[in-house]
Amino acid sequence: MAEQDVTVGQLLLAEYQSVKDEQKARIGFRDNLLYVTLAVVAAVIAAAAQAKRTEMLLALPPVCVVLGWTYLVNDEKISAIGRYVRGESGARLAELAGAGTAEAFRWESFHRDDARRFSRKLVQCVVDLLAFCVVPLSALVVYWGGGQVSAGLLAVSVVEAGAVVGLGVYVVRYAVPFGGGGGSGA
Repeated sequence: MAEQDVTVGQLLLAEYQSVKDEQKARIGFRDNLLYVTLAVVAAVIAAAAQAKRTEMLLALPPVCVVLGWTYLVNDEKISAIGRYVRGESGARLAELAGAGTAEAFRWESFHRDDARRFSRKLVQCVVDLLAFCVVPLSALVVYWGGGQVSAGLLAVSVVEAGAVVGLGVYVVRYAVPFGGGGGSGA
C-alpha cells in the first residue's frame, strides 16, 4: 500500500501539468480570437460596401470589444499561470527536491529574459490596439462621415466609441510596462 501513496511532489507535478495544459488551451483560444476578429471585420466591411450602407459598420465596435475583452482576459490568465508556475509551484517543488528555487521550471523564466522581449511586447500591444480598437473606431469615423447619420444611431455609436476607448485603455494598462500586468504570453 505504501507504493500507492501520493507524494506532495507528485501532486505538484500533476498540478503543473494541469495548469500548463490550461495555459496551452488558452493560448490557442486567444490566438484564434485574432483570426476571428479579422474574419468578422472583413465580412462586415464587405457587406457594408456591397450594400452601400455605412450604418452596418456599427456592428464592428461591439464585436471587437467583446472579442478584444475575451482576448485580454485570456491573455491575463495565460500570464497568471506563468507567474504561478515561476513563483508558487516552482518554489514549492524546488524546496521539496532540496534544490534552489532557480532550478525548478527554468524555462518559465529563461524565455522571458531575451533582448527582444520589450520590442515584442510593444509590437503586440500595437497589434492588439489595431485589431480591437483602431479598426472599430475607424468604422465609426466612416459612419459619422457617411452623411446618413440618424440621431438614434449617433447615440449608439457614441456609446460604442466609449466602449472601444475603454477597451483600449485596458489593453495599454495591461501591456505597460510590458510585464506589469502580464501581457501577451506567459
